[in-house]
Amino acid sequence: MERLQKVIAKAGIASRRKAEELIAAGKVKVNGKVVKEMGIQVSSSDEIRVNNQLIQTENKVYYLLNKPAKTLSTVSDNHDRPTVMDCFEGIKERIFPVGRLDYETTGILLMTNDGDFAQKMMHPRSHMQKTYHVVVEGVFTDEMAKILTNGIIIEGKKTLPAIVEIVARSKKRNRSELNITIFEGRNREVRKMMEYFDCQVRHLNRIAYGFLELGNLRQGEYRKLRSYEVRKLIPIAEKK
Repeated sequence: MERLQKVIAKAGIASRRKAEELIAAGKVKVNGKVVKEMGIQVSSSDEIRVNNQLIQTENKVYYLLNKPAKTLSTVSDNHDRPTVMDCFEGIKERIFPVGRLDYETTGILLMTNDGDFAQKMMHPRSHMQKTYHVVVEGVFTDEMAKILTNGIIIEGKKTLPAIVEIVARSKKRNRSELNITIFEGRNREVRKMMEYFDCQVRHLNRIAYGFLELGNLRQGEYRKLRSYEVRKLIPIAEKK
């Protein structure tokens, strides 16, 4: 027996939090009856429908995608713009992105149909480290890097200390390249860090997610995560 919202999340329909919203809205039926109780336990013999669609338990799958530029980190788009799902033609499971990279940003994006896994990775208390390679217009100084390592105020809240490596900089070209590692998942955080120093981002690429790296994957290519990688990610995300 398992809680209803957990079963819905396991089926790849939605995250557990979204599943709870669906239950509260009366969108879920168990054995033909609308259920709004969060703690209800269900078994494999129960018929569960979400929005009148019978759910089926899927094998859990986990992918690491090198997200292309000018691609939305969503399952669909009302304006018919490219989404990360265009990279997964032929995948039968109903996968979705774990978090987001903005439209122009490239690099590592995890994809799965495991709602519990996704929720753990995206939880606000998760301090999963993520490393970005950033190319900016401007000369990024050692002093700027030191400021970032102590945290800066963005939208009224101080960022967690970042790790900053200055890869290259040129006064002549007015250009700098950095590797920045952050430990939180605030929206467009790296871009806002660069805006703080009046440095315009020319390219932003997420090159590492925890211990995972892009390797030889080209933009638009993906690979399955190995089972030990999934097992290793979860305690890192759960570590407070």
